[in-house]
Amino acid sequence: MTISLKLLFEGIHQAKDEDGLRSHLAPQIGEYFAAKRSGIFFFDQLLADPKLQTVLNIVLSLEHNPVARYIAERHTPVHEGLVTIPKAWKLICPRPDHWHVMAGPIIDRGQVVGSVGCTRERSMPAFDTQDLAGMSAICLHLSAWTASVRIARSTTLQLQPQSFSSNQLTPRELQIANLVALGRTNAQIGNELWITENSVKQALKRMFRKLKVSSRAEMVAQISTTQLSFSSNQPSSSGLLSNSRK
Repeated sequence: MTISLKLLFEGIHQAKDEDGLRSHLAPQIGEYFAAKRSGIFFFDQLLADPKLQTVLNIVLSLEHNPVARYIAERHTPVHEGLVTIPKAWKLICPRPDHWHVMAGPIIDRGQVVGSVGCTRERSMPAFDTQDLAGMSAICLHLSAWTASVRIARSTTLQLQPQSFSSNQLTPRELQIANLVALGRTNAQIGNELWITENSVKQALKRMFRKLKVSSRAEMVAQISTTQLSFSSNQPSSSGLLSNSRK
């Protein structure tokens, strides 16, 4: 069966969760663009994995990676040929199966929360404007799906009886959660709070266990909705909804 944009759009809106998008839709996107590799990535899930921290600090670095910088600034797909020259790109990304790269943003409520990307080897043709147009359409549908699913998830959490209060977290843990909500990496959190990156990692593990969550996004959503439900009774509570620092 030939993969078309229409089939990809239908696949996006039929997906039940983000894991389904990555496992089933990403390979189809790769097939559509005749790519060597393809993937769909959600940053909150990637950042929750300590093993990926070093790689992500490079891949998502706006200073190091011109592709990431272009997406962050313009919220639109790009390929490496638009932002750098082959010689420079080889230094940035020396992998032979990433000689040509095209990526686009997944947007939720004005923020880049993920990315979809494809790569080709040197012997394969470079990505062109037609590829960018197709990627732009795919990103539009992925962004609409992501926003819809995350809003529904947040609403469900608000309607569920809360089994915890933010009092379960220490003041330091609430500070860490606040910075996670702002999109800070473990290293950035450590720098702001004057603690080691490993201390941040260990604190997040404890917080995940306390709140019975498995990702940074789920933790932020759970704390935020809990504080919203308690705000009328506890107007002075601190945490993600407060700008104060302890």
